[in-house]
Amino acid sequence: MLLIDEIAKTDEEFEAFLLELLAEYQVTIPELGTIRAVTRPFTVLTSNGARPLSDALRRRCAYAWLDYPDTEKEIAILRTRFPHAEEALVRGVAEAVAALREKPRILKKPSIAESIDWLAALEALGAKRLDRASKEATISAVLKGRADMEEALSGEA
Repeated sequence: MLLIDEIAKTDEEFEAFLLELLAEYQVTIPELGTIRAVTRPFTVLTSNGARPLSDALRRRCAYAWLDYPDTEKEIAILRTRFPHAEEALVRGVAEAVAALREKPRILKKPSIAESIDWLAALEALGAKRLDRASKEATISAVLKGRADMEEALSGEA
């Protein structure tokens, strides 16, 4: 199996390299020569849509859209990583992330990885629940842009 995560964040040269791999199950490295796969790899590409992929690459792929999990599924995912975390904290993070994903003015919607990072930051601070202070202290773990952070914290009591 070959996993290429976040293909849309690579450059076009890497995409050309990948096309050779997917078409011929081999790669050519100038210093080493051509390396051929012994067996055909099952290849999985992930993308967050940061840029459109080339038609040539898309023709070689089956497409499956995976949406964000619902709150209960996200809680279950978080529980696998943080089995001893406070229930109120885990639920607070999952619900807050779901709400952030719904805000149209949030440009970079948080992924499950950011939910995990946020809960880890909150746990490191010893938080028992997600409140205004803990949210302000850790918002950069879940949102990566200043405008998104300001939007998330605006209107909070």
